[in-house]
Amino acid sequence: MITYNLTAKGGASSFGSRFTFVLLLCCLLCAFALPVLASDFKLVKQRVVTEYLLVEVDDEDIADLLATQKQDGTWPGINYQDVSRTGFEHIVHTTNMVDLAKAYRQPNSKYKGSPKVKQAISNALDHWVQNDYFCDNWWYNQIGTPNNLVAVLLLLGDELPEELVQATQPIIGRAHLNASGARPSGDRIKIAGILAKNLLFLGEKEKFEAVLKVIEGEIKFSTGSRGLQRDFSFHHRVDRVNNTSSYGLGYADAFVEWLVYTADTRYAFSSDKVAILVDYYLDGISKNLAFGKYLEAGAKNRSIARPGALRGLDAKTPRKLLQATDYRKADLKEIVKIREEGIQNVNLSYAKYFWQTEFFTFQRPDYFTSVRMFSTRNDNMEVPYNSEGLKNHHRGDGTNHLSITGKEYFDIFPVMDFQKIPGATILQKERLPDPDQIQKTGYTNFVGAVTDDLYGSVAFDFISPHDPLKARKSWFFFDNEYVCLGAGINAKGKQAVFTTLNQLLLQGEVHAKVGQEPKILERGKHELKDLDWIYHDRVGYFMLAPQEIELSFGEITGNWTTINQQTRAPQEDVTKEVFSLWVNHGNNVRQESYAYMILPNANLEETKAYRVDDQIEILANTPELQAVRHKQLLQVQANFYQAGKLDLGDGLELTMDGPGLVLLHLDGQNIVKMAVSDPSRKLNKMHFQLNSKLNLQGTQHRVAWDAEHWISKVTVQLPEGEFAGSSVILGD
Repeated sequence: MITYNLTAKGGASSFGSRFTFVLLLCCLLCAFALPVLASDFKLVKQRVVTEYLLVEVDDEDIADLLATQKQDGTWPGINYQDVSRTGFEHIVHTTNMVDLAKAYRQPNSKYKGSPKVKQAISNALDHWVQNDYFCDNWWYNQIGTPNNLVAVLLLLGDELPEELVQATQPIIGRAHLNASGARPSGDRIKIAGILAKNLLFLGEKEKFEAVLKVIEGEIKFSTGSRGLQRDFSFHHRVDRVNNTSSYGLGYADAFVEWLVYTADTRYAFSSDKVAILVDYYLDGISKNLAFGKYLEAGAKNRSIARPGALRGLDAKTPRKLLQATDYRKADLKEIVKIREEGIQNVNLSYAKYFWQTEFFTFQRPDYFTSVRMFSTRNDNMEVPYNSEGLKNHHRGDGTNHLSITGKEYFDIFPVMDFQKIPGATILQKERLPDPDQIQKTGYTNFVGAVTDDLYGSVAFDFISPHDPLKARKSWFFFDNEYVCLGAGINAKGKQAVFTTLNQLLLQGEVHAKVGQEPKILERGKHELKDLDWIYHDRVGYFMLAPQEIELSFGEITGNWTTINQQTRAPQEDVTKEVFSLWVNHGNNVRQESYAYMILPNANLEETKAYRVDDQIEILANTPELQAVRHKQLLQVQANFYQAGKLDLGDGLELTMDGPGLVLLHLDGQNIVKMAVSDPSRKLNKMHFQLNSKLNLQGTQHRVAWDAEHWISKVTVQLPEGEFAGSSVILGD
C-alpha cells in the first residue's frame, strides 16, 4: 500500500514522500486512462456496427432467403462446386448471411431478434466452416470471405454458438498483415481493416491499436511503386497503370472508414495524414471522374466489362470526410452537392495532368473530357485478370472520351467496336490478338502534357505495340472547344487505319453539312466527302482539313460474354443504338494526318454558326511540330517534338532549342503568362528564345535580354525526380 505523509519535511523523508506521491499520481492517472481506453474501444466498435446497419435490408428479400434456404444451410442457384477465378459464386452465400444478420439487428426490420433468422445464419455459417470454400482467386480468401464473416460476427457473434464462432476464426484469420495480398499501399489497408474489425469483436485492445497505426501509416506517397503517387493518381501494381477510379477508390474508402470510426478518440488520425487523404480524394479521385461524379471510360480498365461500370458515385465518402475534418471543406461540399443534386449547376473548371500515370483530364462546367496514353514508363492497360476486359488492347492508345451528361458510354461495351476507340488511331485487323496480348509497355518517352491548371495541351509520340503503326498525336484544350491533330501517320500492310472521333450511344438525330447544305442523315453507313461538320447529341464535330470521313449509326447487337467470361456476367444478347464517326486513312499509310475540332455542349444552331466566327487557327501540324492558336483567348499551345521555330502571330516568334511543350498567353507582342513541360523527362533545363522582352514572375526561370537583337533568351529549371513531367508555370 502506498501512503503519503503530509507532515514530512526536508531530507530523505521528504524525498521519499515526494516519490511516493508521484507513484500514487501515476496510479491514479492509469486508473483514469484505462476507462478512457476501454470507452474509446467500445465507441469504435459501436460505430462499426452502426455503419453496418445504416443500409437497410428489404423484408421481402429476407423472407425469400428464409424460404429458399436448404436444410444444409445452402441456397439454390449457387454453384458450390466451382471455386475457379471466373466462378466462385460462394460470395453470394456469405453476403446472404450479412443481410440476414442486418435484418436481425435493424430496429425497423420485422425480423429483428427473430429466432428463425438466427438459426438460418447459424446453419449457413456452419455449412461454410464445414466446407471452408477456398477460391483460386486469392482476393476472396483474404478479403471477400473474411470481410463478410467478420460482419456477421460483429452483428450477431455473441448470440451464435461459441464453437461455431471459434471455427470461423481461422477463416477470418486469412486477413492478416503478412498475407500475400497485403501488399503495401494496396490491398494491405483493406486486409488490415478486416483484421481490425475482428480484433474489435475479440476485444483485443492492444493488437487493435497496433493495426490502427499500420492503417494510418499507409496514408503516404509511394511514387515509383504501388500506391499513391505525387500527382495524386493511384497505382495498384508496378505496371503503373491508372487505377485511381478502381482500386484507388477502395484505397481511399478504406482510410475514410477508419477516419470516421476513430474520430475524436485516442485512435484518431493525425492532421497531416487527413490532409493527404482529402487532397487525394479531391485532386486525384474526383478529377478522374466526369464532373466529379461519373466513373469515366478513359480512366477504367477491365471493369468496363461489368454492367454499371460507369455509374455515378454517391456522396457517402465526401460526406464522411466532412464529418471528420474541416480541411478543404468548401471543395468537399461542392462534390457532395454535385453527387446529390446533379451536374446542372456544376462550377468546376480545371486542366489536370497526372504525369505519373500518363492521363489528362479537362473539366468545364458543361463538359468533361480526358486523354489516356502510355509510354516507356507506364504500361498501356491492365491485364485482363479473371477473364474480364478481353478486348482492351487499344483502350490506352491516345483515347479521348467526352461527357456532357456522364452517360454517353454507359454499358456500351458489349456492343462496342474495340477497334474504334474514341480518339485512338488503330490498324483495322480481322480480329484482335488474344487477351494475353493486351498489356504492353510503350516504345516512346515523349508522352505528356503542359498545363497552367486551367488550360492545357497533350502530346503523344505513338508507336503501337500491337501493329506496324506510328503517329504523332496532339490535343489542345480551350474553354468552348478543343482541337485534335495527328501527323506522321505511317502503317504497313493492306489493312486500313482509322482515327475515331467518337463511338458512343446514339441519342436523337444526326445532322451534317456536306458541301453547302446541312441535312439530317438516315441510319446506316455513310462515306462523307467534302464534309464540314457533323452534329449529334449536343456535340459538333468540325473537319479542319480535307479527309475521308465515315459514319455509321443504328442498332448493334452484342453480348457481355465476349468481354467478360465470369460466370456472373449476363448471358443474354444486348442490343443498343450506337453512333460511330471516324477518319479512314486508307492502307499502306505514308505521312498521313488528320485535323478536327470538337464543340461540346452546343445546340444545332450554335454548331451551324460556329464557322462564322471561327476562333481556331492551326499554326502547324507536322511530325516535328503541332500547334494551335485561339484568337479570342489570345493563346497559343505548341508541342515541339524537336528543336524548331514557330510564328505565333503579330510578329512574335518562338524558337525552341529542343523538344518540349509550351502554352502561351499573349497580349500583342507581350507574353503575359506561360507554362512549359518536358514529356521525355530527360531534361533538367529547357531553353528557348522569344523576340519580345519577357518579364514574368517566378523563381524557376531566368531571362537574358539581348537588346541588340531584341531577343529574350530563356532558361527554365524543370522539375526532377518524382515531379519530372509536371509543368512549370511562369507568371501570375
